[in-house]
Amino acid sequence: MSPASANERRHLFGVAWPIILSNLSAPLLGFVDTGVIGNLGDASLIGAIALGALVFSFLYWGFSFLRMGTTALVAQASGAGDAAELQATVLRAFLLGLLIGVILLLARHPIASFAFGIADGSPAVESAGREYFLVRIWGAPLFLAHLATLGLLLGVQATRALLGLQLLMNGSNIVLDLLFVVVFEWGVSGVAAATVIAEALAVAIGAGIALRRYPAILSQLGRMLDRQALRRTVAMNADIMVRTLTLTFGFAWFTNQGARAGDVVLASNAILMQFVSFSAFFIDGFALAAEAMVGHATGATEPARLRAAVKAAIELAVGAALVLGVLFWLLGPTVIGLLTNVEEVQAACATYLPWIIATPLISLWAYLFDGVFIGAGRTREMRNAMLASLVIYLAAWWALQPFGNHGLWLALMVFFLARAGTLALYLPRIVR
Repeated sequence: MSPASANERRHLFGVAWPIILSNLSAPLLGFVDTGVIGNLGDASLIGAIALGALVFSFLYWGFSFLRMGTTALVAQASGAGDAAELQATVLRAFLLGLLIGVILLLARHPIASFAFGIADGSPAVESAGREYFLVRIWGAPLFLAHLATLGLLLGVQATRALLGLQLLMNGSNIVLDLLFVVVFEWGVSGVAAATVIAEALAVAIGAGIALRRYPAILSQLGRMLDRQALRRTVAMNADIMVRTLTLTFGFAWFTNQGARAGDVVLASNAILMQFVSFSAFFIDGFALAAEAMVGHATGATEPARLRAAVKAAIELAVGAALVLGVLFWLLGPTVIGLLTNVEEVQAACATYLPWIIATPLISLWAYLFDGVFIGAGRTREMRNAMLASLVIYLAAWWALQPFGNHGLWLALMVFFLARAGTLALYLPRIVR
């Protein structure tokens, strides 16, 4: 591809920068969660937060189609000028999120027994992790409904409103973390309770934003059941769900292998994954901007705009990845020292820090291509590519086991590259 024009990069950056700031508040929350628990002096509590968060990754991100599918369908409806379908799409996702969340809440005890029964953490880690889970699960209906609001705001490129909403949720979560853990000394239950309250606040404000933008949105309740739209929604969401659960399994495998190596390795990997999350959320700002713009161009049938969005996203993301790698190299040891005062964990983190420095440049292609394919509605290709990537990742892990945790980190890098490579095979079909 030829380089993107300055106007193309400026437009994409204008959409992306609020997403980036919004996204960065999430890993900042992860740093605070880890930091307030990590400084209690017990490595098992860090591992408990890691395992508890892993369970919610499966539960929540398995249903992330409520955000991804909504963004794609809203952007395409916006590009096609179909305001009625845009509003019906949001209603479907919002009510479906509430329903799924209530089902998860009712099934919380069987889910906890199954999830922590198969985990390979120590008894102390599993006990604290279960405590965290049984408090945080009360926010399930709230979080899943909130995904629909995020999908709406991304789909119509209202990223400044999205920024305000996410900063409100994650900022209040951070304040409540400090209050409940540091002041009230509630431990892992305090971290979980802070998350639930912040989610309740976000879903209420988000619903208000949707109603203010679309005062007649509730009049589209009847259109929610349109057969053709439902079939398309179900097919897209099923593909995204398989893709997301496969991706989540890959990261769950990584966490579980660290747990098998002991509490220190589990804790160090959990801390280093905060850097990976920070990198992902930063670069994902460009991917999400491309997702919305590609979706709009797809709905408007304007392939030239689609290609322009892809080119601009790649150029900006590469620059961001280079900056992140340098920052991790310079500031990594200092940040690790802030996140935990356990010397064994600090030493383990220093050993594996080079993998974190390399991660942004290796992983950015997977994030960007995900955004392009979601925006274009090419979810079947995403599903197939992710399944193939998981096979490659597990094969790499099996071959690299003799190298211990270094081998595990290298296998994760292979996973990132496999995700990008398999999607790249399909990319010419989209940009044409």
